[in-house]
Amino acid sequence: MIIDKYNKRAKKIDSLLCVGLDTDFAKIPKRFLKNKFPQFEFNKWIIEETHEYAAAYKPNSAFYEARGDKGIRELKMTMDYLIKNHPDIFTILDAKRGDIGNTNNGYVQSIFDWLGFDAFTVYPYLGYEAVKPILDRKDKGVILLCRTSNPGARDFQDLEVKDKMVNLAGRPLWQVVAEKVSNEWNKNKNCMLVVGATYPKEMKKIREIAGDMTFLVPGIGAQGGDLKATLKAGLNSKGLGLIINSSRGIMFSKNPKIEAQKLRDEIRKYKVF
Repeated sequence: MIIDKYNKRAKKIDSLLCVGLDTDFAKIPKRFLKNKFPQFEFNKWIIEETHEYAAAYKPNSAFYEARGDKGIRELKMTMDYLIKNHPDIFTILDAKRGDIGNTNNGYVQSIFDWLGFDAFTVYPYLGYEAVKPILDRKDKGVILLCRTSNPGARDFQDLEVKDKMVNLAGRPLWQVVAEKVSNEWNKNKNCMLVVGATYPKEMKKIREIAGDMTFLVPGIGAQGGDLKATLKAGLNSKGLGLIINSSRGIMFSKNPKIEAQKLRDEIRKYKVF
């Protein structure tokens, strides 16, 4: 299973930390801008500063797409660098894709086969038939948005499902997603869920539904998620099951190495109850 790669790395370095590579071009330190490939050179520096604490890296596709072909090229260079120099570290593209099946075939080829990521984030709302081309890749991971960390998550994710044709009537939409993915979509044992650190109460419920499934957890750092509450609610029966992401709080800090170590240490501290 692809999640074994993450679990092996997490155990090896005793860390659940994912460093987000949200490389906003406007925030890259000036000393990198004189390079031919400034996003890549900055990413390479962040990776070398933080890799000893990182079980995963997660670039956000938007910050590379914003620069057109230059950004896409430097995202590819970043992945080639990670695969060559740190092949045991789990890689996630935060792409939030999700379209009809034929279009998803294109995402599978570009994100898994060309860029080389282990997993990417996907909207579930077009249904199983649409997501199936991604789910069918037994060698790769599918991270489905369930309970996102942003304040506007409640606009739709809290809506109760009232359709009597659905056996899950009366539950909020995020719970229906958790049940569908856990009970029906995870045939290849390659599904994960996005569950924000800003909603620990919901995380506890989703853990009850999803068993030992791994969650990608945004919301720590700039968004104000509670790390201790997140770990208490979200760790699975093996003391794993969480990929805890921090992006801006590490990569644009004065000292990314120190910030990554600090968050790794806090995760270790709160893993013990």
